[in-house]
Amino acid sequence: MPDPTTQPEAAIHTFRLTLAYDGTDFFGWQIQPDLRTIQGTLAEVLRETIGEETLPQGSGRTDTGVHASGQTVSLTLKADIPADRLHRALNRRLPSAIRILTCESVSEDFHARANVLNKTYEYRIFPRRTPGSREERICLPHIARYAWDCRWPLNLELMQQAAAALIGTHDFSSFAARDPDRKRRAEESGEPLNNIRTIFASEWLLHNDLFVYRVTGTGFLHHMVRNIVGTCVEIGASRIPADSIPAILTAKKRDAAGATAPPQGLHMMQVVYRDHPTTEEASA
Repeated sequence: MPDPTTQPEAAIHTFRLTLAYDGTDFFGWQIQPDLRTIQGTLAEVLRETIGEETLPQGSGRTDTGVHASGQTVSLTLKADIPADRLHRALNRRLPSAIRILTCESVSEDFHARANVLNKTYEYRIFPRRTPGSREERICLPHIARYAWDCRWPLNLELMQQAAAALIGTHDFSSFAARDPDRKRRAEESGEPLNNIRTIFASEWLLHNDLFVYRVTGTGFLHHMVRNIVGTCVEIGASRIPADSIPAILTAKKRDAAGATAPPQGLHMMQVVYRDHPTTEEASA
């Protein structure tokens, strides 16, 4: 009779998921005691469906009220279940505000936070007024859940000028909110905080009557995109000069930039990996 102490450990199966979610009724991505979060809800559904305790790992934390169309998630299971069956089973149990768009089996070394080449976010604004007009447009409820209903008239050209000045490699300390968790992790590892990031694309455009900010970079600091948007809005409202971005970056102080934009306009759109292309990327 074989000795049970010498039996090989069960194989671990790694999966990569792409999630879309409406973050309105959730307290962000990261699991928190007694609060409804995306990560916590997915972990609970996995426990109910597969019978395993596992904590899905996201490519980044989205805050309370922030949405996603392309959040990447990695998870490991002992159960040997085909990816297509896992996909269907989870979507049947998840609330309608969370949907798994893709689910695939990947190599065991894949982790959602490792080897990220770039991330893309969008921020959407409903411009209630146009410059020179006192008339106000009405933001319908189904739009207000996913965009900032901004009451100030904004100059899109000035906002685009500001956005273009952010392209390149910079220290983004002026656009970073305090992040106690990140500070604690840095202290534990003995590594200094690094607020240098590279932005590959940064632009404002008009799409379906919304002002949309689209930004792609190597990574983003806590509240960084929302702080950039808040600064661009103040520039668009002529409260801050449009050519002030270089000085704001040089200051490396949060109070040098504008206010933080509200969360409902922010959408995580896409995460691209260096060594693990998606099925679509691999076939392109």
